[in-house]
Amino acid sequence: MNAAMRGMLRPTELHEGTMIKRLRVEPISDYLERFRKAKSFPVSVANGFVYVSGLPPFDPETGEISRVAFEQQAERVMAQLKLCLEAAGSSLGHVLKCNVYCTPEPSHFAKFNAVYDRAFAGENPARIFVQVPSWPGPFDVEIDCVAVVDDD
Repeated sequence: MNAAMRGMLRPTELHEGTMIKRLRVEPISDYLERFRKAKSFPVSVANGFVYVSGLPPFDPETGEISRVAFEQQAERVMAQLKLCLEAAGSSLGHVLKCNVYCTPEPSHFAKFNAVYDRAFAGENPARIFVQVPSWPGPFDVEIDCVAVVDDD
């Protein structure tokens, strides 16, 4: 982790010996704050685990959320997930589980599986795929995950 990223960690001591670091990841934090209208730390690190908040498919250039093809939405979310994990000293290869929330279009499941397989290079972590009726925006998929910190 570079010095700029270390400066974004916000440690919070909860119990003796337990430390939680809340991490801003730019530009994701700015995008989330614009979308959610609240301060956002999309990553928390505690006791060797990395927790990444649900991420909608932000346009990587503008931070806007616009209606694009489902595969493109899934690819954007996976790229954002990767960025957040790397900022926390982890990687897609260290993901333990993903929670995928998707609107109920029958074709989404197979399309998402193809993107997921590419992102994890066939070493897919545990996952749940839940259909949600809708989102407060023009998108169809959001993903959160839990990973371990890379000890290398």
